[in-house]
Formats: sequence, C-alpha cells, structure tokens
Amino acid sequence: MNTVFTSANSVTPSNTATIRMTAGLWIGGAGNVAVTTKGGQTTTFTAVPAGTLLPIAVTQVLATGTTATAIVAMY
Repeated sequence: MNTVFTSANSVTPSNTATIRMTAGLWIGGAGNVAVTTKGGQTTTFTAVPAGTLLPIAVTQVLATGTTATAIVAMY
C-alpha cells in the first residue's frame, strides 16, 4: 500500500456515533474490529494483530464486537 495519510484521530468505538469516512484504521492493540463500511455494511474483522493498518473506508467503529484497542482513524 502506497497511501499517504494527511491526518489521524483516535477512535472511541460507539454503537451510535459516526466518524468522518476513513481511508484506513490503525489497530494498536490486537482484537476484533466491528465497523460500518462506506457502503453501509456491518462487518467484523476478527483477530486483527496489533500494529495492523486496515485499508478500509468506514463511517463507524462499533462498540459491540470490537475488542481491539488503541484504534486510530487515518484520513
């Protein structure tokens, strides 16, 4: 992946709050990551290792199903 990100924000998983659409998520602490994608689908990435960059466009990181920690939205 050759993407250059221009900004980043910490993410607090929430079942109600949305975030600005991402270009990716940095996963600092291992676990599952439940998201709502740009297309409106809900999916869970399971057993994501710490230090992973998920190149996904999401509008929500859900509290239910997310066990990963130190998540950073990349824009």
